[in-house]
Amino acid sequence: MRVFLAGATGVIGRRLLGLLISEGHEVTGMTRSAQRAESVRARGAQPVVADALDAGAVRAAVMQARPEAVIHQLTSLPARIEPRKMRRDFELNDRLRSEGTRILVAAAQAAGAKRILAQSIAFAYAPGPPGTVHSEGDPLHLDAPEPFRRSALALRDLEQTAGQAGGIVLRYGYFYGSGSAISREGSMGEDLARRRLPIIGSGGGVWSFIHVDDAAAATVAALERGRPGAYNIVDDEPARVADWVPALAEALGAPRPMRVPAVIARPLAGAYGVMIMTRAQGASNELARRELGWEPAHPSWREGFRTALA
Repeated sequence: MRVFLAGATGVIGRRLLGLLISEGHEVTGMTRSAQRAESVRARGAQPVVADALDAGAVRAAVMQARPEAVIHQLTSLPARIEPRKMRRDFELNDRLRSEGTRILVAAAQAAGAKRILAQSIAFAYAPGPPGTVHSEGDPLHLDAPEPFRRSALALRDLEQTAGQAGGIVLRYGYFYGSGSAISREGSMGEDLARRRLPIIGSGGGVWSFIHVDDAAAATVAALERGRPGAYNIVDDEPARVADWVPALAEALGAPRPMRVPAVIARPLAGAYGVMIMTRAQGASNELARRELGWEPAHPSWREGFRTALA
């Protein structure tokens, strides 16, 4: 089918271009940078340059492409995520998820696209009882502590806008692999090398990961076989911070991480940073496995860290 990919030069977008073209789809890739447009063309797609927050430019680009499907992978993430500075650093990203989604979905509907997919995250669920592993029916954490609350509300806007258009929402876990923060060259890898990523408190927070290649493969599966609604795109094994941080350090050849009491970490990491390291909860991929016929090539972060990051 004809596919319009917004965010074609991001971590997932770059991988999606190759997968979509190998599956026989005709792809138009949107980027905000004229320099990056050539990389889109080099991968076999038709590039288009537009500001995702310019409604007229996006509408013109989508109308010209006449897509049967539109995939929203628009993000603007800082090189290093600092929990205490999220309101400042995530301002544009939050606008892309709220305002940018409305612009892109309106353009898709005007162009007659039959399928709309949008990127969300699998680590914004409202906390459940201890030990909860979240499924897609669980509510989002809309009263999250600052500085994450605005981002949580932007996710709600994204999911509502896509849902009202009959779209598919892909709730990705924490990315790892080349180009992501969790890689040898990424900010988390650098922090581990400098012993700036400690285990906070008990390290009892639970994260769900996904290798970037598995995330791209799941997106193609959702494009071809998904139904309207949300899917958690995560691996099979939610991971305790106390387990995955040392394993990541070992895979990257970094020093063993320190342990820091929560009361000492709070002034630097903030309430939200401490929360995700001590009380975060993971997500289940059971629905995506069943309905999309998808399974991750890296089913566990344990194996994935060793093989993909070494």
